[in-house]
Amino acid sequence: MTRPSESVFAIRTEGLTKDFSIGFWRRRPHRVLDQLTLAVEPGEIFGFLGPNGAGKTTTIKLLMQLIFPTSGRAEILGQPVGSVGVRRRVGYLPETPYFYDNLTAEELLTYFAKLFGYDSTDRRRRVERILDAVGIGVERRHLLRRFSKGMLQRVGIAQALLNDPEVVFLDEPMSGLDPIGRREIRELILGLRQQGRTVFLSSHILADAESMCSQVAILVGGRLAKVGPLGDILSFDRGWELVVADLPAAARSALGARAQQVTEIGPGRYVFELGASDPDPFVRACVSGGGRVVSLNPLHESLEDLFVRLVEVEVERERAQADGDAGRAAEASES
Repeated sequence: MTRPSESVFAIRTEGLTKDFSIGFWRRRPHRVLDQLTLAVEPGEIFGFLGPNGAGKTTTIKLLMQLIFPTSGRAEILGQPVGSVGVRRRVGYLPETPYFYDNLTAEELLTYFAKLFGYDSTDRRRRVERILDAVGIGVERRHLLRRFSKGMLQRVGIAQALLNDPEVVFLDEPMSGLDPIGRREIRELILGLRQQGRTVFLSSHILADAESMCSQVAILVGGRLAKVGPLGDILSFDRGWELVVADLPAAARSALGARAQQVTEIGPGRYVFELGASDPDPFVRACVSGGGRVVSLNPLHESLEDLFVRLVEVEVERERAQADGDAGRAAEASES
């Protein structure tokens, strides 16, 4: 597989913007993606996250040239999106894949392999290998109309990897998968990184993104709210979690006033959430009060915590903007 130069980004966007027209009689533009600028390095798993309606799928469709931008530009492997030379080097799983359901999985992938121009021997080898990789066994000879949503998702991932792409766009790849299926696909995606491929992963399952991605971008309201390596964008100074056993009720009452939160998890057994200051004085107070320290762990902000915080900020911003627009409209009507 040909590798891109180290100086070339696998994916790059500059000011990528998309407006859709809404309304019936008086159509007006509605911005769903606003000035998106990103750079994805070769060989990394890049998480592209955001709530419903944030513009994630719109971005991927722009990169696939299924729709076209209002302004801005994008490149894949150093070439403009839509370049014939780059299309053979890209794989794509749409959010909701649709297939010819009167074909078997084997027949469908053979058809796709033929479109890529592979000869019969290579087609057969590729189809067998990729179906094995996504965990489809004897079912490969069953009609797709009999497949569950999770099995169809596996077929979708298989077609995205059929041409050994250098860059893979996966839009909600875990959709419809059971826990075993999620684990298998997660291992498959991690394997792609080990092979030096670039994965652009859009997902609602934040735990999967946090476990796989080297960098993430969080899109909220069509705008880029946060981007960077997880270690840089997550807060690691939230405080401490102390688990104490055999703590008398009197000591618990006295110590509870000094903690941010106290949770009883069993008779005489408590979880104290402490601030970011030195926890040693509190630990000594627990021991002197008759308690036994079970564990003391630093509290880290999770990707889910960051995600929720950014979405809440955007909701407040939109509410303030709506209130301002309503106020201006009222003033205009009075005048």
